[in-house]
Amino acid sequence: MDKFIINGGIPLHGEVTPGGNKNAALPLLSACLLSEEPVTLRNVPDIKDVQIMGELIQSLGVEIKKLEATTWQIHAKEIHPTDLDPDLCRKIRASILLAGPVVAKTGNLQLPPPGGDVIGRRRVDTHLLALEKLGAEVHYDRAFKFKAKGLKGADILLDETSVTATENAIMASVLARGMSIIRNAASEPHVQDLCHLLNAMGAKISNIGSNTLNIEGVPALHGADFEIGPDYLEVISFVGAAAVTRGEITIKNAGVQYLDMIRLVFKRLGVVWEERGNDLYVPSNQKLMIEPDLGGAIPTINVMPWPAFPTDLMSIAIVTATQSQGTVLFHDWMYPSRMFFTDKLVAMGAQIVLCDPHRCIVQGPTPLAGEKMESPDIRAGMALVLASLSAHGQSIIRNVNQIDRGYEKVEEKLRNLGADIIRTTEE
Repeated sequence: MDKFIINGGIPLHGEVTPGGNKNAALPLLSACLLSEEPVTLRNVPDIKDVQIMGELIQSLGVEIKKLEATTWQIHAKEIHPTDLDPDLCRKIRASILLAGPVVAKTGNLQLPPPGGDVIGRRRVDTHLLALEKLGAEVHYDRAFKFKAKGLKGADILLDETSVTATENAIMASVLARGMSIIRNAASEPHVQDLCHLLNAMGAKISNIGSNTLNIEGVPALHGADFEIGPDYLEVISFVGAAAVTRGEITIKNAGVQYLDMIRLVFKRLGVVWEERGNDLYVPSNQKLMIEPDLGGAIPTINVMPWPAFPTDLMSIAIVTATQSQGTVLFHDWMYPSRMFFTDKLVAMGAQIVLCDPHRCIVQGPTPLAGEKMESPDIRAGMALVLASLSAHGQSIIRNVNQIDRGYEKVEEKLRNLGADIIRTTEE
């Protein structure tokens, strides 16, 4: 098991380029199964979750070639819906994304339950309801068993704005006979990337970026060459790292067109940036003061479906708030375990009151001191890295393989910005 050793208190300086969007790469890899021709994906992030998804796809008889470090060619000339490895499926939440394309192509799949971060109950009912609406039969007995004799277009109202359920519904609908409408659809950048890839492969998807997608089914899809966009979660993680260390950095190819709501939220924490084309510049002279609501009321930062503030950035925002002057309430209603990492920040000196599993109050600024900790999940793990970069003294973060699932060579990127961080393996 690997760990990070971080000596904090050093302002970050320099340039950094984020990797490809993990949450786009996973459904895009699955979407390649919908064509019998080769599909080339560029800017594929070199992270653990993507590697596991590649192994699962290969186990179906699909050929994957790595043309370059971040360029993959996927050729699903044949798909053999054999039993998938339960251990691999348990390692990532995204294994559920194989359901839509494999059922659409073969009409048959047995899928062990997906895994992923332990941040609370994450239901899969919406996926099943969408596929059943398209004509698939779904049974569960310690594994999901899907059967279909040709999918038919349908009017699908998702019972929650689930990103992965939207993606499964999209992938199944593009080969279904007739017209499909997906309502209450998620519209995150990675969902848009999926739609653009599928259209490049010959699908007919309209209203991309909205919560109502219109999909006209086609008989077959062809190959394509597509570049995955930058990971906006990694972009904002570096923004937070610069802010809490009082550093000055430029983030290249930051995908600034997707950051409007995030920008508003971080402005409330006293953090601003400049857009320079598609690059993002974070100055060192941050105000770092919480903007109160009208009349001096304590502001609340909520998570909501896109284009509102995303749940995956809540942990980064909480750490940033510990270094901002004022008081702010954070509310994440989506996941009941998202806030549980805050006890580690309290041990470092942060003033945080955990009101309940979904809400916490942060009062800052408070100097943080180095601590020994363990990464509980991807996003909380990266938040602990930010706290350690800000802290005085040395911090040790164990179980950083969790962070590797979502961040590509993060310690190398931080070292290039001047951080004192090393990776070592525990005995």
